[in-house]
Amino acid sequence: MQDKRVLVTGGGSGIGRAIAVEAAAQGAETVVVADISAELLAETEALVAAAGAKSVVLRVDVSESDQVRSMIDDAVAAAGGLDTLVNNVGVIDTGFVHADRANVVDLPEDVWDAVMTINVRSMWLATKYAAPQLRTSDRGPSIVNAASVSGMMGYRTAAYSVSKAAVIQLTKVTAINLANEVRCNSFSPGSFRTSMSQRHIDAAADPIEQERNMSGAHLIPRLGDPVEAARVACFLGSDAASFITGANVPVDGGTMAWRGLRA
Repeated sequence: MQDKRVLVTGGGSGIGRAIAVEAAAQGAETVVVADISAELLAETEALVAAAGAKSVVLRVDVSESDQVRSMIDDAVAAAGGLDTLVNNVGVIDTGFVHADRANVVDLPEDVWDAVMTINVRSMWLATKYAAPQLRTSDRGPSIVNAASVSGMMGYRTAAYSVSKAAVIQLTKVTAINLANEVRCNSFSPGSFRTSMSQRHIDAAADPIEQERNMSGAHLIPRLGDPVEAARVACFLGSDAASFITGANVPVDGGTMAWRGLRA
């Protein structure tokens, strides 16, 4: 990521924060972090600066199309250009309703719309508005999209699973449309230890069993560390991946190798 000007959406916490910090550690010139939480942005801003990059934060609600467009304009103005767009922002059905309702029959329409707006539409809009800037870059321009193993096979969370399948397809279509000008790839995490997943674990009646269930499909029997996904995302955005485009890379502890559940 040496000397690259990077924008990471959903970079206030979790894998997004890890990507922002990892990009800085790998020599990025400027890392612009967008998120809806001012508090989380302040924390990430300090971590990125400590890792060695110019750190810029933007408070953005990606469900608003005008804010997505302004985000790209503001990022370009702050960084002096854009070389790598990391579309990481995402939400899940169970962030809005109880898991018992996160299915195709019981999911409220407004929750379906919210998940699709944030997980798919915002990525398309960010790509749409960033493409002209990326096309002018002479520093190996690329787009990296955060998908999920739930987009590679069916999961119970209806809107989230469908939205992540759409992200994988958006990645392929973008790679085709931008062809030799801008590379576009995605990565698909399994279950990772983030502040969000830790809250689910801590709130469970049996936290140990909850964590075991979350990592149960992993051949590597643990939750992933966000930095492990961040390294893959930064690889895809780097010149080391210069002949890779339209690909989706699972970062899932082996989940997609067998789609099973450890006994």
